[in-house]
Amino acid sequence: MANVLKCSSVEISTSLAEKQLETIGQVDSHLSRFKVECRDAADRSGWDNLPHDLIYAENQVSPWKEVWVEQQPDSLTPSELYKPVEDPLIARCMQILDMEVSASQNRMVSLARGMWSKVFPKPRRCWLPTGCLKLMEALHGALPKMSLIAADFSYLPDVRIPGERAPLVSSKQDGKSSDHDSYLDAKGDSDIFFPTDFWLLEQIDHYCSGWMKPLEGKSSKRGMKRRTITLDTSAFMEQFGLPSKTRTKDGYNPLLDDFKNTKFYLSVPTHNTK
Repeated sequence: MANVLKCSSVEISTSLAEKQLETIGQVDSHLSRFKVECRDAADRSGWDNLPHDLIYAENQVSPWKEVWVEQQPDSLTPSELYKPVEDPLIARCMQILDMEVSASQNRMVSLARGMWSKVFPKPRRCWLPTGCLKLMEALHGALPKMSLIAADFSYLPDVRIPGERAPLVSSKQDGKSSDHDSYLDAKGDSDIFFPTDFWLLEQIDHYCSGWMKPLEGKSSKRGMKRRTITLDTSAFMEQFGLPSKTRTKDGYNPLLDDFKNTKFYLSVPTHNTK
């Protein structure tokens, strides 16, 4: 198997792509079977470390705004700017989530929320998986009949950054890891981990398949184009793995007992896909 296996790595960073080739090149026999493509992973079926966009609302009834980051010349730390939603990826993510860009809604509900926001104002922050949306649009455009298996963290413990689907930002110094309270503290040596909202991933999958059209308020009459299921990692391994082969003498089984905060997403085409 190893003699015929060929690997491709998609790396957006030029310096990291060079390091990968340098590391692989230490074994001559590996070079002919390994290549690095320095490009955006959204062009291929990459999954990890996809970018997100942040939106912000001043209170419960204020309109959502895009969050931009700028570096002031007199400050070492970048700051946030809030602008009206214009980015098409952000707008499409909000449509999939059925989030209103403006505060327009039922008059009585609007009045009630307006009074509540004055008494108990609460800023809202929401991280949108725009990189995932871009990737899924590319995949569905190139491979409409694809079968997809994706695995990732469904939640991350001890996240300090506020907002729905907020990331864990961590740095390591002298072998010790420390988590940050703000993503603005992240420098080049920081790791940013986003949990995957598997319910939203399913909605994005259906949206990109052409079945779910949020703007129309209803689904296509042509029928669902994808058959999907989300499984805990232990359930996936029970069904598709060989857990009897990995059970230790004391009963511990890494396939079933570890990775409790991860899930698998399976998506296959239906007969409605042309």
